[in-house]
Amino acid sequence: MILEKIVGNYHRRLLPILAIIEPLLLGASLYAGALIRFGDLSVASVDELVPIWPKALSFALIGMACLVAVGLYNQRLRDNLPGVLLRLAIALSLAGILMMLLFYTFPLLYLGRGVFGLSLLVAFVALGGLRAVYLGLLRQGNNRRRVLVLGAGERASHILSFRRSTDFIGVSFVGFVQMPGDTTAVPSGRCVSLDQALPQYAARNRVDQVVIAVDDRRMGLPMGQLLECRTGGVDVVELATFIEQELGLLKLDVLDAGWLIFSRGFNRRLLRRWVKRLFDIAASLMLLIVAIPVMAVAALAIWLESGGRGPVLYRQMRIGEEGIPFELLKFRSMQVNAESDGKPRWASTRDPRITRVGQFIRKYRIDELPQIFNVLSGRMSFVGPRPERPQFVSTLSARFPYYAERHRVKPGLTGWAQVRYPYGASERDAFEKLQYDLYYAKNHNLLFDLSILFQTVEVVLWGKGAR
Repeated sequence: MILEKIVGNYHRRLLPILAIIEPLLLGASLYAGALIRFGDLSVASVDELVPIWPKALSFALIGMACLVAVGLYNQRLRDNLPGVLLRLAIALSLAGILMMLLFYTFPLLYLGRGVFGLSLLVAFVALGGLRAVYLGLLRQGNNRRRVLVLGAGERASHILSFRRSTDFIGVSFVGFVQMPGDTTAVPSGRCVSLDQALPQYAARNRVDQVVIAVDDRRMGLPMGQLLECRTGGVDVVELATFIEQELGLLKLDVLDAGWLIFSRGFNRRLLRRWVKRLFDIAASLMLLIVAIPVMAVAALAIWLESGGRGPVLYRQMRIGEEGIPFELLKFRSMQVNAESDGKPRWASTRDPRITRVGQFIRKYRIDELPQIFNVLSGRMSFVGPRPERPQFVSTLSARFPYYAERHRVKPGLTGWAQVRYPYGASERDAFEKLQYDLYYAKNHNLLFDLSILFQTVEVVLWGKGAR
């Protein structure tokens, strides 16, 4: 009950609470491991235990990075408890490997195998128990944020087009209110009637948020009642803002140029650009050091598969920042004459043009590694929208509104759309991914980039969305 009161009605507060508790548990697990191993921390004069706190801090930081990397901080994770425990076991195993590398790199941080093994076991039990409580709280409907939608027409129906249980996690819809000018597009069972003024109805039904989703504003909105709701503590937001906040995308079907103009975002200040560039260089050099052996093996495999006759690298023109074309580098994953007729094609499931080696390197994104050199040259960023071919950009710009706005930032080796949407291989997929790309272009910052990088590790480990 105490935890429920702290959490309140907002599930979005649960993950930040986990992000506070879990590193404390990870650090404490090292102390617990030493206590179990020696029975008394007063024997900490032993070299492997003095001092413990730098080792505990290192384990907490590395452990948290691994938890994020395996997807345990993904707000839309759909795994049940066994799935969560499996991810937790993988995260702690990865953390154990990284800690051993740390021990050998910095001998002062060395920790005995007995103590560390017990610490990993304690961490698994403690974090597993905490995650079980977390999942239990998520399933409790009375903890969800209660949302009333003003509108029951075409605009409001877009909310119901998101059908996965995790799309609006932590949200409970009180109902949809049909407004003047609406053409009913919401099932009648989801509609509610206001039998009293909106502020009183919101108070009686414990409404936390009102979403404005009317089809025709010229028919009028109850501005006085909305103002009373707002000043009374009920949040009032536009439909486009609601979807942006909940789903991390800009829903093109419900936004307009006015909303884009007056909403916050699209920060292109010089300081942010310099910070992003320094981050790109540092991240690329670190990845390059780790990836060189993998790249060497991939290059050798491609060369052997082609009998030494085909090129290892594939060069292709793509569209970069501000629409400027550049030459993209990738490991060749298709046959040499994959487009011998000169017609560009989207990659498809079980594409016959993909080689056997190509299937493997595409699944684990190894074919993308040469793009590190595009990042170091400044043509790309480490995180950003996927760079597309000029032919596709020309077609998609003519078909989809605001497509050109995704080029306000540098294209990326990985990106928000890549971690949130399966591999895009059609114009419809391009439309869906554009909504995530625009969200990134509007809201990108260093912490967001770091979050995307960790989620990319999850995508690679689980082989999601590859073709």
